[in-house]
Amino acid sequence: MNNEMTNIFGIRAIIEAIESGSTINKIYLQKGLRGNLFYELDKLIKEKKLTTSMVPVEKLNRLSKNNNHQGAVAQISPIEFHDLETLIEKTLESDKKPLFLLLDQLSDVRNFGAIIRTAECTGVNGIIVQKNGSAPVNAETIKTSAGAAFKIPICKVDHIKDALFILQSAEIKTVAATEKTDDSLYQVDLNQPIAIVMGSEHRGVNPSILKMVDYKAKLPLLGEIASLNVSVACGAFLYETVRQRMA
Repeated sequence: MNNEMTNIFGIRAIIEAIESGSTINKIYLQKGLRGNLFYELDKLIKEKKLTTSMVPVEKLNRLSKNNNHQGAVAQISPIEFHDLETLIEKTLESDKKPLFLLLDQLSDVRNFGAIIRTAECTGVNGIIVQKNGSAPVNAETIKTSAGAAFKIPICKVDHIKDALFILQSAEIKTVAATEKTDDSLYQVDLNQPIAIVMGSEHRGVNPSILKMVDYKAKLPLLGEIASLNVSVACGAFLYETVRQRMA
């Protein structure tokens, strides 16, 4: 599949794309948009829980290259997303110690792409993201991932909590990367079915998620800077998992 993001514009075209089952990353809508056709689109957006952003007309003009966008532009994802429960079932059939990665509202596409690349290199069975508030899989994500986004399954869920429930019901232990713990990553047993949770760049892992996970772990920070870039921290977590499993 072409790794460039496809933009479609025009309210009717976007409605048809949604109804046909196209994987839509995000819909940009002109501020103050009104009319019957818009309300039909808005109803579909709410039903499908699609991510939207209200923007000035200048933004839409750039996205559509000044074509007749009618106040709406949608970005179609260059990849197909996987169903989480089906992926877990298939993974458990073929891998006794699966490794999943959950990204709790990571927002930077370059961090996302770097994480996808590292995940593919470390044998991650699947990446799980939330539908709303997460970085999209777009052309920059694909480029930063060095094409790994086409090689590793990515799932979208309504909420990361949903994924945690499903993973834990499949007897997959969950570990969150957080500084809000006394436990070091190197104290956690990663040589078992594991799902690692990484938080957003600014907030980290949501407190409500921290209450649900089986383990919380942090990396030692020996300098004066209080935190690592999330993609670097994720790499450390994934390679410690590899190290334990190869020992």
